[in-house]
Amino acid sequence: MDAISRIEQALTAAVDRAEFPGCPPRLIASVRYALFPKGARIRPRLCLAVAGACGDDHPEVSDAAAAALEFLHCASLIHDDLPCFDDAATRRGKPSVHRAFGEPLAVLAGDALIVLAFQTMAWAACKVPERLVGLVSAVGSAVGMPRGIVAGQAWECESGAVDLSAYHQSKTGALFAAATVSGAAAAGAVAEPWRSLGERLGEAYQIADDIRDVVADPQALGKDAGQDALLGRPSAVGELGLAGAIERFETLTEAAVASIPACPGAVDLRKLIVLESNRLLPKGLVHRAA
Repeated sequence: MDAISRIEQALTAAVDRAEFPGCPPRLIASVRYALFPKGARIRPRLCLAVAGACGDDHPEVSDAAAAALEFLHCASLIHDDLPCFDDAATRRGKPSVHRAFGEPLAVLAGDALIVLAFQTMAWAACKVPERLVGLVSAVGSAVGMPRGIVAGQAWECESGAVDLSAYHQSKTGALFAAATVSGAAAAGAVAEPWRSLGERLGEAYQIADDIRDVVADPQALGKDAGQDALLGRPSAVGELGLAGAIERFETLTEAAVASIPACPGAVDLRKLIVLESNRLLPKGLVHRAA
């Protein structure tokens, strides 16, 4: 089964399991609305790619880790779109969750997805419980304090200058690091050497997002463009300029490829990362930015 099919199956099974009789219908509807139809699933695909490179001897565990990452990512998008933050009208080409279901349910849907992430890993790791500690530690540190996605969001609430790299590493890099670390942990490999790969890819992804926010068409983005400047958020383009941001993106992706630890699937993983970097920042978009 290909990676996307594995991810969609794992997400659907976990949500179905959570939808017991008595679950508020609009709550589960808002959760499904946030998850489906799928986005790029970059983080869970990265998790499965690393697990595969390390052997993936218990695919049910790596599937659960991948699903947990997507639950947390979607939760962060729901909360990020709320009126108290970005007040975004659209996400993935359709009305944002709070526009479709109201603010209270949007907050609760995000909260439910955060909890479901950890439930999903616990359900799957019963056959290899010794791997659960590493998974929970990797994923938990990517969400909260001091350098998880919550901290990344909180940097937007601080006054004064914000260190751009620290902001990117928290808001985006933390969940990418969790993807690589949890992928290795799910496969029973030594996980910590994989952190650098995730951190570099996460920072590169955020820089690509900053570039697309400036030069991409909103319809292609699936969300409003020009939000970084409008909301006064830290941005690689604002700090480095377009050319500097593109150069930084390329430097980070090259460093990410070079940081892959020795493993059976290293060659295929390198090829995948190069392909993904080209998808994140296509040559046509780079030319338009230039």
